[in-house]
Amino acid sequence: MATRKYTEARKEGNRKWDSANLDRISIAVPKGQKAVIQAAADASGESMNAYIQKAISLRIERDSQSPKD
Repeated sequence: MATRKYTEARKEGNRKWDSANLDRISIAVPKGQKAVIQAAADASGESMNAYIQKAISLRIERDSQSPKD
């Protein structure tokens, strides 16, 4: 199978698609925590992005089901 070149036109197309379809969030974690998150994501067979998204979704779901005081 021939490898495809990642051309400047492709990069620009990807950037435009990302800009139109994705919101970006930057987070800061304590030193060393990134490696812990990456290892957990690897162990579950997910990217770190997918792992974090799933964790956030589960937290939102859990919090929306718990009774408020």
